[in-house]
Amino acid sequence: FKEGLIHFDETPCTNYDLERDLTPEIWSRFVKHARLPEGLNPRPVLDNLHLTKDGKMTHAGAWLLCDDITYYTLQAHVTCAMFRGTTKTYILDRKDFAGDLYTIYEEVMVYLQAKLNTALIPHARGRDERLELPADALREALVNAIAHHDYRSTANVQVYVFHDRLEFVTPGGLPAGMREEDLGVKSVPRNPLLFGMFYRMDMVEQVGSGIKRIREMCRDYGVAEPVIEVSENWVTTTFKRPNGQAEDRITGEVTPQVTPQVMRLLAVCGGELLREELQERIGLTDRKHFRTDYLHPALDAWLIEMTIPDKPTSSRQKYRITEKGRALLAEVEGMQE
Repeated sequence: FKEGLIHFDETPCTNYDLERDLTPEIWSRFVKHARLPEGLNPRPVLDNLHLTKDGKMTHAGAWLLCDDITYYTLQAHVTCAMFRGTTKTYILDRKDFAGDLYTIYEEVMVYLQAKLNTALIPHARGRDERLELPADALREALVNAIAHHDYRSTANVQVYVFHDRLEFVTPGGLPAGMREEDLGVKSVPRNPLLFGMFYRMDMVEQVGSGIKRIREMCRDYGVAEPVIEVSENWVTTTFKRPNGQAEDRITGEVTPQVTPQVMRLLAVCGGELLREELQERIGLTDRKHFRTDYLHPALDAWLIEMTIPDKPTSSRQKYRITEKGRALLAEVEGMQE
């Protein structure tokens, strides 16, 4: 493994039982993702794709044809977390994704698009939404993190959303034969079988072009290129999130992606109010529902803020609308007039 002569994704996955685990539902989902014709016999297809060897499922095959990837490789799931501010002191949200790798990829992208801000771009026919960072660049970064993950490591891929940046953290360092100065110049896949399947599934546009394409997409989008930090055991790709002034220069107006529930909360958030007072004004009795669908999304988007941010669980904690929240409320009210 260390010299890059044996690839872990090509080795047999002893936990995978083809008779037990390759269900019709899993096979049907894989056929769709891999763009295969329907009605084919699974066994010859898997052999031809090199996902099975000598009648055994490889690790790459297990990761792509499963309902819960952690059953076969515990550290193969992806963890996403969102933090208040620029450190990990206070976590706002955390979620583990543990389906098959294609499903994980799709669900993580949905998570990121929900957590990042969206700008409204006016034009003659109305307005278009524009994510604060290029979605295609984030897809490439996510695929790179998953495909180059050292699955023998005890750590999993982590995606962190901070107020000022977005980080993709991949365990394992660089593959054998790869140097930091080679990044964006050449590619040495740690899991070549898995990467080839990602190409077949149209998750990457061209094998080996990921970092170069990410940089080009960021330049074209008008945002900073990501910073890639390499250590012996980790590779971290960091995207700088545009601040409010930068977004204003690009778009003319910035509106976070919000739900009707958050807009209801903003409409009643006058002054400094306790959680119970806000809940009463909205007319909700279910505390969990209020926190999940109203309070936390508004805090995540910096539309409201805590009066005692260093003690988030204080019984005296109150909430107030921010300048960003007031601007959004005024804009929406103006559009309705």
